This record gives sequence, structure tokens and C-alpha cells, in this order.
Amino acid sequence: MTQLTVNGKQYNLDVDPQTPLLWVIRDHLGLTGAKYGCGIGACGACTVLVDGQPLRSCAMPVAGVEGKTIETIEGLASDGKLTKVQQAWVEHQAPQCGYCQSGMVMAATALLRDKPQPTDADIDAAITNICRCGSFQEVRAAIHTAAKA
Repeated sequence: MTQLTVNGKQYNLDVDPQTPLLWVIRDHLGLTGAKYGCGIGACGACTVLVDGQPLRSCAMPVAGVEGKTIETIEGLASDGKLTKVQQAWVEHQAPQCGYCQSGMVMAATALLRDKPQPTDADIDAAITNICRCGSFQEVRAAIHTAAKA
């Protein structure tokens, strides 16, 4: 049995320890915010936070996160109230197709927790997610707005 804590809730799961965390989150827990993009941890569509740090869940075996705290995009909003990052995403209309955006929101959330007033260089270094629609300017603007909130 694998024990996970996801969005503050404990789970005991009978899964192969080498199963990628992304598939456990999506297929076993039904949390579909993190997306499959590349399968090698390059694009960031699958980004979740593990002990507060962004992690590409498609390339991480579930055994590697056992005993750690996992946050998905579904766990960010509280009582239907968006976080400042999520609200800034809406205000700046950051998503185009939206596929990569949950990973971007998670990476931005981790960045702002670590650096509440990031510079453009900090954003460039932290947000390595790929957006095929090219919404990077809107993402940067949204992060600056969230930092001021």
C-alpha cells in the first residue's frame, strides 16, 4: 500500500510503486487538473507541489513522494474563493487553450510563496513550463498582479 497526502487528505492506495504520480492523481484519485503533456517532465502541464516545491508529476514514481505533502490545483481554492494567483490568471486572461495553465498556476504559486515580490528574472527562472499558445506575457503580468494582491 502506498500512503499519500493530497490536498490535505490521506489516501491508502494499492498501486505499483513505479506508477507515475500523475496517473495516480488522475486515475486513482480523480483529480484531473494536472495534465499529461510530454511524459518526460519537460513541458510542465503536470506540475503539482510536493512539500511546497513544483514537481513534474509525469516523471516521478509515486514511491518517490510517499510521506510528502502533495498539492494539486484542485486544492488551491478554498470555499469556492480563488487564490490570488488564480484570480490574477482570470483578470489577465492568461489561458489561451488552457491545457498548460494548471501547471503554470502551480509553478507560480510556489514561486510567490518563496519570493513574494519576484522580478522578471525570477519569473523566467521559475516558470519553465511550456505554453504552445504563447501566453507567457500574460502569465508574467498575472504573477506581478498576484504579487501585489
